[in-house]
Amino acid sequence: MRPRRVVVIGAGMVGLSCAWSLQDYDVEVEVLDRGRAGHGASWGNAGFVAPAFTVPLPEPSILRYGIRAVLDRNSPVRLPVRADQELARFLLRMTRHCTWPQWKRAMAGYRGLNEQIFESFDAQLSAGVPAEIHEADVLAAFGDVAAAAGLHHELAGVAASGQRVEVDLLSGAEAKAAEPLLTDRIGFAMRVRGQRWLDPVAYTAALAEHVRDRGGQVTEQVNVTGVRRHGGGVVVECSDGRREADAVVLANGAWLPALAAEHGVRMPQFGGRGYSFTVPVRQPLAGPLYFPGARSALAPRGDRVRVTGVMEFQRPDAPLDHRAIATIIRALRPLLTGADWDRAEHRWVGARPLSADGIPLVGPSATEGVYVAGGHGMWGVTLGPLTGRMLAEHIATGAMPAELAWLDPTR
Repeated sequence: MRPRRVVVIGAGMVGLSCAWSLQDYDVEVEVLDRGRAGHGASWGNAGFVAPAFTVPLPEPSILRYGIRAVLDRNSPVRLPVRADQELARFLLRMTRHCTWPQWKRAMAGYRGLNEQIFESFDAQLSAGVPAEIHEADVLAAFGDVAAAAGLHHELAGVAASGQRVEVDLLSGAEAKAAEPLLTDRIGFAMRVRGQRWLDPVAYTAALAEHVRDRGGQVTEQVNVTGVRRHGGGVVVECSDGRREADAVVLANGAWLPALAAEHGVRMPQFGGRGYSFTVPVRQPLAGPLYFPGARSALAPRGDRVRVTGVMEFQRPDAPLDHRAIATIIRALRPLLTGADWDRAEHRWVGARPLSADGIPLVGPSATEGVYVAGGHGMWGVTLGPLTGRMLAEHIATGAMPAELAWLDPTR
């Protein structure tokens, strides 16, 4: 039976997209968030909507970065000195998936998702979501050709999966012509064509506004302490009381395990924390810019640039570590000119919800009426609208697209 009322826990790109898509089936929705809508992991995202880069995180180079993180305090991948039991379990499980055969199998599934990414955004915009998305190429910059070997291998794997990838190889001079803010330290670049970018803060705000305009509720500053089956529906226990619904979607990012474990979700998850900030630039960035060596992505924001980087395996609520911001700046200062690095503002840290096998967790849980939409890692903004569309279709009609079967959260 089609649910009449659904509560969505989490007001990031994923949760808001789930609520928005459910409204297409005339479902009454309320979205709950522990903070402000769009101010979790979505807020600090660079905003790349780039299927060519939307790939499984676990792959062999992660192991090398892990060792480097332990030995080098300036590494863009950071591990705590002492790993707690939950993190140790997650890292052990992820390590088992860091093989090329595993990566290729997972990439075959990602291809089916990636081919629908642009269509899912276009559906939201054409239906009236008051936001913008920009077509652009992504420029990946390197010191020399040898430094590009890792990304070249990864993109070749994406293409081998059957996904279309268009790449131009540029000399240092050609790279600087494409992006004048690059310094002479850049000797080679790869221009990945046909991607997009958006401002996640503006986009999630617009999506929340449209959910409200269509009759939905978005309730902020509410902590959810539990979700349980009761009678013919589901009860959500909250800090401000309780909600009753026909179904519930758990889309609360790095905090998903606390609610999902009792509903049959056993895949280890952890919040890989990312850092971001903005700096003024002497002229607008020409387009999305990626420095794989520094593990840093930069996106245009008018007369400023949004800088993101670091993969920190730390507790989600741990305070911002200013040394991580300094690490990003230290790595980028020689590569980008015209940026006022001493005026870094809007400093942010947030936990990106990672699954140990690098595959999102989307679909029905082991409890009737409780659904899961999480584990997207760095791709929550990119895959959010598609996740919402697929899950809403399943909740409202019972249909099970092949992609949802692959994303089974109880696997």
